[in-house]
Amino acid sequence: MRTSHNPVLYLASTNPGKLREFREAASRRGTTIDALPGIARMAPCFEDGSTFEQNARLKARHYSALAPGLVFADDSGICVDALGGGPGIHSARFAGPRASDEANNAKLIVSLAPFEEHQRTAHYVCVIALAEAGRIIAVTEGRAAGLILAEPRGEGGFGYDPYFLFPPLGQTFAELSPEAKFAVSHRGQAFRKLLDYVLNR
Repeated sequence: MRTSHNPVLYLASTNPGKLREFREAASRRGTTIDALPGIARMAPCFEDGSTFEQNARLKARHYSALAPGLVFADDSGICVDALGGGPGIHSARFAGPRASDEANNAKLIVSLAPFEEHQRTAHYVCVIALAEAGRIIAVTEGRAAGLILAEPRGEGGFGYDPYFLFPPLGQTFAELSPEAKFAVSHRGQAFRKLLDYVLNR
């Protein structure tokens, strides 16, 4: 198989945390990640899927039809066993539409107040869909298992990271350096699979 020379991938997201993580990882693999030009002015994608994969596919297909090149979109979130797998695909808006990370975390901690720490098992999920001209060409997935703490630890990361303890390292995702986090995270796993596909297609 041939290897693409310094391919450029466009991220269909306005989330600065995601863009930063993807760019850092891609730079070490000779790949350039850019925010999709003009995404803020494009017609928004209606995410009505019932799974992470369905929503990732919807976003990638929608935005790739509006812009040239390889466009990828991820759908990710945290699934807490004590909450029946919630907030799941609703992670970004757990506390309501356009909720802040702080508001989502506060609702999560209140929801888990009746549970002991050993009952707070959870896992992050990330599904990435790659598309071109409205056609899906690859889908990858990553998962990371951990526990939800009652108190935040660390200043890094975003989303639920300050409360997500990763037992193999004994630290929350917010306590890890960006490189250390991406090496073990759900997003890092899914993205490395995506880069392997792109660089060897």
